[in-house]
Amino acid sequence: MTASSEPLFVEIANVPRDYAWGRIDGVAGVMGAAGTGGPEAELWLGAHPGSPARAVDPAPWATLLDWERENGERLPFLLKILVAGGPLSLQAHPTTAQAQAGFADEDARGIPLEAAHRNYKDPYAKPELIVALEDGFEALCGFRPLDEILADVDALAARSGSDALAPWREVLTGADGLRAGFAWLLGGGAGVDLAVAALVAAASGDGSFELVTRLAEAYPGDPGIAIALMMRHVTLAAGESLWLPAGNIHAYLRGAGVELMGPSDNVLRGGLTPKHVDVAELERVLTFSASDDDHLVPVELAADVRSYRPRIHASGADVPFELLAVTGDARLELAGPSIAVATDGAFTLSAEDAAEPGAGIEVRRGVALFVSRAARVQVTGSGRLWVATAG
Repeated sequence: MTASSEPLFVEIANVPRDYAWGRIDGVAGVMGAAGTGGPEAELWLGAHPGSPARAVDPAPWATLLDWERENGERLPFLLKILVAGGPLSLQAHPTTAQAQAGFADEDARGIPLEAAHRNYKDPYAKPELIVALEDGFEALCGFRPLDEILADVDALAARSGSDALAPWREVLTGADGLRAGFAWLLGGGAGVDLAVAALVAAASGDGSFELVTRLAEAYPGDPGIAIALMMRHVTLAAGESLWLPAGNIHAYLRGAGVELMGPSDNVLRGGLTPKHVDVAELERVLTFSASDDDHLVPVELAADVRSYRPRIHASGADVPFELLAVTGDARLELAGPSIAVATDGAFTLSAEDAAEPGAGIEVRRGVALFVSRAARVQVTGSGRLWVATAG
């Protein structure tokens, strides 16, 4: 079947990932569907082999991974609905060059792809953006200025009445303080355990350090509790967004969002997790400088269309995707294969293509749609429709 004879619109679906940090019935709550009664953390809408979306409508392929293989084309993004009921692990993602080198190295050393200690699952980068679907979406994103970190360490040391935080402070005030303080915590040992315990005890009952207490309840004794104090704590309102380029340390804490990223599963973890942490490789990938404003301000394209474009940041200049938020009638120029999903209301999508006169499909809340090629698409309706497309 040629690309031009393949259906333009194909409804797709997938099964939510049941990671432990997911909110109970979280994806179902966003999509207006019946829940499983268990944690629902992520819904993957893309071709990634880990969980490719499947065709619901008749199509010449069963999953989007099959579509890639049959068409010789790779979707440049993975769209997700993410719903966190608790904190995710502290993590960062590599650049393309780092991913290629790391993947080749681990292959050469014979580390199986499914091995728990493998860092690189594929040779691709995973830059990502997230848009909050509800007020109060919380995240940790990038490092804070060193003087702000030291002020909090000093305040907690004074409350603790012990010198357990002194070794950490000494490292932070030395050469390359952010890197050294981070590495000291992940290096482990008795001094780190004592420092984390003192930090948690001093934060107890102090509302300004509520996050320390919350993380300690979820991950007792984890050095990531102290690393979180080194990071920017961000709370988003619905519609606000974060841009997370390669090398940015981050963790989502709670809330629902639409996430768009490179089609990769490369994650280097750095605490708040029982999973493998490769300290040396994480240090090699991380950017150790105070983070600038990582908010991604949308571009207004029309009255009811906004675009979340990573390329407005220098670190996202070559990112080949963007996320459109459509809230009413609109005309979209889609440069390539795209994926749409409605989280509120209902829309009808029609092709402005003489070869398909009158062709259209309803996309109501909870429905996801694959648009198989570049097209001019007329959208009518209201609510919230999210469209991942080539940038």
